[in-house]
Amino acid sequence: MPDPQPDNPSRRVEPQSQSAAGQPSPVSTGVVEPVVEPEPAVVPGSVPVAAGGPVPVVAGASGPVGPVGPVFAGAVGAGGPVAAGAVGPRSRRLVGWEIALVLGLTFGRSGVYAVLSLVERLTRPVPLGQQTTSMNTAATPDRPWLSLLYEVADVIFPLAETGLVLYLLYLAHGSARRLIGLDATRLGRDLLAGFGLLAAIGLPGLGFYLVARQLGLNTTVAAANLGEAWWTAPALVLAAIMAGLSEEVVMLGYLVTRLKDRGMGAWAAIAWSAGLRGAYHLYQGFGGAIGNLVMGLVFGYCYQRWGRVLPLVVAHALIDTVAFLGYALAAPHLSWL
Repeated sequence: MPDPQPDNPSRRVEPQSQSAAGQPSPVSTGVVEPVVEPEPAVVPGSVPVAAGGPVPVVAGASGPVGPVGPVFAGAVGAGGPVAAGAVGPRSRRLVGWEIALVLGLTFGRSGVYAVLSLVERLTRPVPLGQQTTSMNTAATPDRPWLSLLYEVADVIFPLAETGLVLYLLYLAHGSARRLIGLDATRLGRDLLAGFGLLAAIGLPGLGFYLVARQLGLNTTVAAANLGEAWWTAPALVLAAIMAGLSEEVVMLGYLVTRLKDRGMGAWAAIAWSAGLRGAYHLYQGFGGAIGNLVMGLVFGYCYQRWGRVLPLVVAHALIDTVAFLGYALAAPHLSWL
């Protein structure tokens, strides 16, 4: 077979000149000598990979590098835990900036506005317990069709934020839904756990809200104010599902995971998440903040124990559905609500 690169001198054996004794040196007969490729350098901490095998995990200055970006120590990808070295200071700083940016776009921003709202309420001449917080309010009551479009937008954009954090988890770990337990592999048990949490959190939460309001620590929360359009009930259910999905995925699935990536302990990460959850409910008053702080701790415990966020999404969506629809149906008949 002819040489595939006949003009490449590195792949040919040229005739040699005469030796010092005047004898001619052997001349090649045209046979190409095999080229021996050098062994690839092995980076300390990397995983040797055979041809056709999985992409190696190489320890670098900013942490191991996987097929889609940095993979941090303790990451769990599609094939199980990733064996990697400890996360360096640079990686921790980058993760910290990522968390700050995500919270600045989502519930950290909500927390700031909730604090400002509480300050505004506390500086009114009317006591906090005599004020009302309205939720799910029609944007244009005289044009129901336009209010419906506003409601659809209010559902879509928070879901885009949820998609963003799932994407960031995928870049960091090579997995997102499976990593935080948002898949349907245990759907039946997740639904049962969600209904169980509804009973465990929902009823005591209602009682705590009523007590806090009587003590003047909370506003009266009007949970549904969309009017009586044909789409009111579906819109309230969608709003509840959106709240459950966005809050639990961001505050537990994303935030707890990334705080642990930075080296924070699991319970410290859960405490930070629960504290922020309470803070962005301060717009309701102190009762709403304390109640959601406790809910965040309970949900964080369940997430740490089960390793799945889906039952918490189900529980949160059910709690909000009962609150929204229950208020819309019962408020005209129950003055104490």
